[in-house]
Amino acid sequence: MRVLVVEDEQNLADAIVRGLRRQGMAVDVSYDGTQGHEMAMVTRYDVVVLDRDLPGVHGDDICADLVASGALTRVLMLTASGSVADRVEGLQIGADDYLPKPFAFDELVARVQALGRRATPAAPPVLTIGDLVLDQAKRVATRSGQPLDLTRKEFGLLEELLKARGAVVSSEELLERVWDANADPFTTTVRVTMMTLRKKLGDPALIETVVGAGYRTRPPQGSPQ
Repeated sequence: MRVLVVEDEQNLADAIVRGLRRQGMAVDVSYDGTQGHEMAMVTRYDVVVLDRDLPGVHGDDICADLVASGALTRVLMLTASGSVADRVEGLQIGADDYLPKPFAFDELVARVQALGRRATPAAPPVLTIGDLVLDQAKRVATRSGQPLDLTRKEFGLLEELLKARGAVVSSEELLERVWDANADPFTTTVRVTMMTLRKKLGDPALIETVVGAGYRTRPPQGSPQ
């Protein structure tokens, strides 16, 4: 899941970023509305965690522009005011959810995860192919009942490929969905991570390379999809 945090309180923003990354999300951050607006309009994020009172471009304007663009991005709006009137106004602008400060971090994570599921075509919480089982909520994967010791990036690659249900996913798409804006698009990061993932998955192979196009999952012969 790709998330953008736009929050001018830098310590709070950094804490949110660290926490979401620990949950396996690819997270970018902006500390002002002007840069945050540009990032939100250029990159396809699943969720934008958006402070309402921002310097530069106001959070309300960022939210309104995202809605007007037709993007599938979901907006979780943060504000220091918890009044009912403010919550109603934020939702009327187009926010998908609203969280007053201070908030419990576990609640923020749960709301971001819920919004992320709404930002992409619906996928079951547990993804399977052959004898491989990946539980998106628990962040665990097993093969033949044995747990797989995957890094966050390996898990993210496998999750994106399984969600594609056999369709080809390009290296560029995987880089965009699993890594953040700091990733160099000209590196071999995806290829190297894919190599280690395949080794951990073992045989028979579940991921195939489509030359010049990307990667896709393929169930072993005789196995269920």
